[in-house]
Amino acid sequence: MSLQNKLKEAFKVTTKNVTVEDYKKEAFKAFSQKGFPTTKDEEWKYTSLRSILKKDYGIEAAKTSSIAPEKIAPYLVDGVDSYKMVFIDGVFHPLLSDAIDEISMKLLSHAVEDASYENIFKTKYNSLAKGQSSLTDLNTAFTNEGVIIEVAKSKIVSKPIELVYFASGETTAMLLQPRNLIMVGENAQVKFIERHQSLSNVATFTNAVTEVFVAQNGIFDLYKVQNDKEDASLVDATFVSQERDTIASVYTFSFGGNITRNNLSFYQNGSGCDSVLNGVTILKENQLVDNHTLVAHQSPDCQSNETYKGVYGGNATGVFNGKVIVDQVAQRINAYQQNDSLLISDKATINSKPQLEIFADDVKCSHGCTIGQLDKSALFYMQQRGIPKSEAEALLTFAFCSDAVKDIKIPGLKRKINQLMADKLEVNIQFDELS
Repeated sequence: MSLQNKLKEAFKVTTKNVTVEDYKKEAFKAFSQKGFPTTKDEEWKYTSLRSILKKDYGIEAAKTSSIAPEKIAPYLVDGVDSYKMVFIDGVFHPLLSDAIDEISMKLLSHAVEDASYENIFKTKYNSLAKGQSSLTDLNTAFTNEGVIIEVAKSKIVSKPIELVYFASGETTAMLLQPRNLIMVGENAQVKFIERHQSLSNVATFTNAVTEVFVAQNGIFDLYKVQNDKEDASLVDATFVSQERDTIASVYTFSFGGNITRNNLSFYQNGSGCDSVLNGVTILKENQLVDNHTLVAHQSPDCQSNETYKGVYGGNATGVFNGKVIVDQVAQRINAYQQNDSLLISDKATINSKPQLEIFADDVKCSHGCTIGQLDKSALFYMQQRGIPKSEAEALLTFAFCSDAVKDIKIPGLKRKINQLMADKLEVNIQFDELS
């Protein structure tokens, strides 16, 4: 039986919340009509899900067993004083998580039964993700758990919040569909670190959706660490809505996993918005990472900065599709986009498509795309000074990626990402003193 047919048999609505029930039914109907995306779809031209969809996934809600803290410790960020929120097989694990009194947090499974959250479901939940793709519809139809987080007006959260989703591997292949809704209040500030991680070699397909709303003068930072096992695949859709004078940043670091698709969309709904989208991808063997980004400039006097770096070896495949849309009313905006890729193997491929759609006349917009190999003269220079060729190549490649990492605001995370980059490139660099 195909996965789509299996989902049709498994679909049922159990919540008593009429608003959410309607969302689920409408979303499942839309998914059933469209089905899973294929390479015939323009947005999925270079990324096939066929190998993923052949797996026999468990569809029923998981009932996780206890997992020892030492088993998940390697996947948390060392040297960072943070709040932890841990989910295992789609289920929140309170014994491995921290109580956070600086924010208002409600599990999705509890919020749907809480009348005080009804207005949030009517105005925020699913308002950004609705109809965006068949996979966001699938998530809306089937997701049973996630978090609704509110950061109160003028609250500056003192520590980063780690959202970590583990797949235990205690069953057969797993289909997980977490859902997050984050609301950052006026003048508030918060940082998140997000990771989806398998704990075994059992095949996992995670279809995640996150909706973010940043109110006036708010600051929001999200760091995505993607370094999963070779049979784990991820489709991650993140939507960020910004009001006036906000700063929103999303950093995506992709080093592991089988197939990874990142859909990242920013909507600027007030003047003075600043959007930052940075990413680093380092792949080898048969991995694929597909970054699709959108920045919708819908208000005047805003800016966006987007820098994606990619290094591809072995039979790896990279895809970058960056779209910037400037509405007619979005005068005096400054939009910058750059995608640079290194091919360090004759069999690796990259498909890059920067897009600008400008309907305003008083703007500064630039985009660029480079695909190449290492600078041979720089490589020769380093070898002349006694650095072995393999180490020189790794050092040059590391330096190539550094632009997308330098502005990380959490020192311990910056050390972690730099070390992951060095390990992936097989270069011996110590980062203990890096701030």
